[in-house]
Amino acid sequence: MSKADKLGVSASFARAQPVGVSSRRAAIAEATGAPTSGVLPPSEVPIEALAHNPLNLREDLTDLDELAQSLIVRGQLQPLAVATRMAFMEAHPGQTDGLGRAPYVVIDGNRRLAAAQLAGLKTMHIHVNDALAASAADILESALIANVHRVDVAPLDQARAIQELVDVHGSQAQVAKRLGKTPAWVSQRLALLNLTPTLQEKVETGELKVEPARRIGRLPQEEQESAASESINAVNPPRQRTRPAPTVNAVNAAPPAPTPVPTPAPTPRITIATDSPETIADALTAHLTPDDLKAVTELLVTRI
Repeated sequence: MSKADKLGVSASFARAQPVGVSSRRAAIAEATGAPTSGVLPPSEVPIEALAHNPLNLREDLTDLDELAQSLIVRGQLQPLAVATRMAFMEAHPGQTDGLGRAPYVVIDGNRRLAAAQLAGLKTMHIHVNDALAASAADILESALIANVHRVDVAPLDQARAIQELVDVHGSQAQVAKRLGKTPAWVSQRLALLNLTPTLQEKVETGELKVEPARRIGRLPQEEQESAASESINAVNPPRQRTRPAPTVNAVNAAPPAPTPVPTPAPTPRITIATDSPETIADALTAHLTPDDLKAVTELLVTRI
């Protein structure tokens, strides 16, 4: 049986010639079915040659039907970013469950791979970059950066991934620098992890919106439930009961009472107990949205 047959990859892979492959790496490749770094990588492989990334930050691969239909109609417009199985195994010896015999691990594009499997595609275009699998931090970081601006990444999944990066890099400031974000941006997203489990579930279902949830996550947990209730009621005020219209036989009935006009909710106030610049900044960050915080900053700069 040829090596291409053993790996289950395309003819272009079978034609590639090894370049300076050590006997140890060649032996591992033969045993695991993983291509070595001395083999010219293919640009297209059978779909069964691709394994999902076990470290993928998405817990759920959502809205696959629509993406699968797009792949059928328009084809694959962007190659998957993958690492060889060899590089992945060397970087993550304890994270190989579920890889099967696939010679490539998808680093960025797991949702597209799932949709392609649903669509019944036979092959997929790939870009091989073993540097993406250099370390656990790098592989998570690559997946996070690739997905940070995508709306289909759940806010809590994003927060959990950011926390893992903080555990690796040691501080929120370092993670903010590596992601090209501000420390406040990182802190706001991590605040979701401080919510009670009940409120985290409400964020996942959409009952509690993300922006107020981030502010509520900065409060002590014993104060979070009441703050969340206020936020939910402000977004979904209770319906006013309407009185039935009078019938023709109710001529002598008393006129209907006027429909009560709902009292507008009081404008929230920010109370700052000290004049310390750090405390003032913390209070503003905790209560204002990023856009409002930016607007206040610009106004303060103009008055200096």
